[in-house]
Amino acid sequence: MWNPVIGLEIHVQLNTKSKIFSSASTNFGANQNTQACAIDLGMPGVLPVLNEQAVFMAIKFGLAIGAKISNNSIFARKNYFYPDLPKGYQISQYEMPIVSGGSINIESEDTTKKINITRAHLEEDAGKSIHDLYEDESAIDLNRAGTPLIEIVSEPEMTSANEAVQYLKKIHSLIKYLDISDGNMEEGSFRCDANISLKKSGSKILGTRAEIKNINSFKFVENAINFEINRQSQILNDGGTIIQETRLYNPSKNETKSMRSKEEANDYRYFPDPDLLPVSISEKLIEEIKKSMPELPENKKIRFMSQYGLSDYDTSILITDRELSEFFEEVLNKKELNPKLTANWIITEMLALAKKSSLDVKDYPVTSEDLAILLTYIKDEVISSKQAKEIFERMWMNKEKSQEIIENEGLEQISDLGELNKIVDNIIKNNYKSVEDYQSGKTKLLGFFVGQVMKETQGRANPKIVNKLLKEKLKK
Repeated sequence: MWNPVIGLEIHVQLNTKSKIFSSASTNFGANQNTQACAIDLGMPGVLPVLNEQAVFMAIKFGLAIGAKISNNSIFARKNYFYPDLPKGYQISQYEMPIVSGGSINIESEDTTKKINITRAHLEEDAGKSIHDLYEDESAIDLNRAGTPLIEIVSEPEMTSANEAVQYLKKIHSLIKYLDISDGNMEEGSFRCDANISLKKSGSKILGTRAEIKNINSFKFVENAINFEINRQSQILNDGGTIIQETRLYNPSKNETKSMRSKEEANDYRYFPDPDLLPVSISEKLIEEIKKSMPELPENKKIRFMSQYGLSDYDTSILITDRELSEFFEEVLNKKELNPKLTANWIITEMLALAKKSSLDVKDYPVTSEDLAILLTYIKDEVISSKQAKEIFERMWMNKEKSQEIIENEGLEQISDLGELNKIVDNIIKNNYKSVEDYQSGKTKLLGFFVGQVMKETQGRANPKIVNKLLKEKLKK
């Protein structure tokens, strides 16, 4: 009866060393109120100066989504009063944003769905209100005031929490590829507001929307949207009406709670900031930035599948993170390795340990060269895949080298035909009853014989050769 309509506003902190209108640092984790200068606080007699790098990063994003880059862009004052906004207004963009249009493709029910983007504009962040430091008072930390953001506003074209999360992950991957943000959700570098409304099936009229503010994890976005859809559905089914409001998501209770009534654009009394000149962006500059851009995820996906013969699934995982995709190609470039084998090891073994250790690619204790050497040992049948997994875990946990582990513990596979023939012959000789059972049709006993050989060789026998020898020798 009711169909969800979802739009996201994503706030991305840009990777600049200083703030968008001042030289104050943007480093995370500094003591409260130590990184807000007079400009960030809007003190009398100071003037903002636009950070050039923030403009370049916004242009990169616009080009990556196929948007229109405005040759002329202006900043506006967004007026509202809140304790963590010291100036009484936020410098943002309204009528003439730096990026207009563009789109992101997501996978929806085995088809590709295009989510259009309305705009992406530059703005400054506000400070942070702290409500749990004192019993009866709130505190204000203004370190984030003036931190450069790009706000990415989608069209209300998503119809489920799953689609919203997919879109969010695509944007997250893209901004990290472009190296315009670290995308750290725990530190507030990447967060979103979700706008949710319901409309009647078959109707084009959108329902009243509620906005859920400042959600900072993919799981929370999914949970918050699903809760809000159910909340609004219950109200409408009971004959009630939805109030246009801003809500907050409480992850511990998995619920949204009313924060304040939702403002409209005219409530903010936007007007051009008189202290900032219009931003003029030449076509020459746009072309220069375009030439400096890295290979984008969608293009890389096509290339990986074509060049390396990888599946859609494997490729989708590898390209999620730019550093991970580069790590994969670095391994292949070190040695002549099978791309599928390499991809499998990175996806199944390496990412599993990385998740347990909560490590980013750049912090992996196993380098691309280390992994390439280990995979070469597998390819050359020096060690088995089972041995390699045990060795890899030691490499990861203890920072040991594969060659040292193999040499020190004598793990090299036995592939000598003469030696294996003697061992196999002896096993067959000592298990004549099992041989008779095998030859009478109980072929599953092959595993028994393989196990006996492995026991005799302490797991060092080449399983491929062992299987071949046993099948030949156990024939009637």
